[in-house]
Amino acid sequence: MEQAAGECWVVGVDVGGSGIRVGVAPAGRPVDPAAVRTVGSAAAARVSASAGGQDARALLDRLLPALDALVTGLPDGARIGAVAVGATGMALLGRDLAARLPGPLARATGARRLVLAGDAVTAYVGALGTAAGVVVAGGTGLVAIGLRPGGGWCRADGWGQLLGDCGGGAWIGRAGLEAALRAQDGRNGGSPVLLAAAERHYGPVAGLPAALQPRPDRAARLAEFAPAVVAAAEEGCPVAAGLLRRAGEEIAATATAAATAAGRADPRLALTGGLFRFEALRRATLDALAVGLPGARPGRPDGPPLLGALRLAVAAPAAVSPAAVSTAAPDFPWPLDPPLLTVLDLPDLPAADGPWRP
Repeated sequence: MEQAAGECWVVGVDVGGSGIRVGVAPAGRPVDPAAVRTVGSAAAARVSASAGGQDARALLDRLLPALDALVTGLPDGARIGAVAVGATGMALLGRDLAARLPGPLARATGARRLVLAGDAVTAYVGALGTAAGVVVAGGTGLVAIGLRPGGGWCRADGWGQLLGDCGGGAWIGRAGLEAALRAQDGRNGGSPVLLAAAERHYGPVAGLPAALQPRPDRAARLAEFAPAVVAAAEEGCPVAAGLLRRAGEEIAATATAAATAAGRADPRLALTGGLFRFEALRRATLDALAVGLPGARPGRPDGPPLLGALRLAVAAPAAVSPAAVSTAAPDFPWPLDPPLLTVLDLPDLPAADGPWRP
């Protein structure tokens, strides 16, 4: 149903390792996924040394034009009440995002409230809403998150492609490329099938180090090879099939760790994210969960992380407090835990005529 002119809308932003999605929805009511207007971009998240993590400038260059396109399509007189951004790496690599997003978003939208969240939180809220349980978010990376009795988030993995994200898209892609290079060298554990797939996708494998290692979007580039590993497994490659089994075991172990930290032996559990569109990996994960966390109750998620971002924006308290950072919000149904989940009062700035540029 169309929102009347002059009424309030909210914006949700989902920043993943290999893409960004932005949506707008009417405020003051539960989010109806069918009524959400969205735009997306396939550009990968970028990590830079100068930013100390996720690069806010690179994100704004992609986000603000998409946001402008959505906002200008709203009814005349409509206003944005809140914006919620869920971003990969927000909890561990989000210092630049937290420092540099509020001003531009205030100028671009006129919103008075900003929610900054890790992508694990938006995945949880999108999948389970306010219900207690455990959510595994699998895409380029991999993280599990649960809610402790009485409140409080607990995470497992999500350490990034260099140190963790075990079972995620970049992990699978890297493992598949390692098997390809083993075949190139004639070492044990190699797969000629994966070697041929790597050469089709990236070109001669001698160029892989130079093509991958210097890139700020290396995780996304590694994850690009995960579908080839799945395809090879489905075509009967034993090495690729073994990699998917290992990935399922790693994902189940991460889910079990989050459930244990949350004190839940029989949690409601949702697998969400693009990684689980691969049925072979989903089956491998559920098989491993049946052994490692037999009390888990897997179910379909309500929706994707973008739905979680919109739910957070709708729930952000409408009143603006004098505090720059809200550390307590009685009406907010999820536990605030900066930098994993933060609610900010945006500066009272006029909306820009067009996309703001740093």
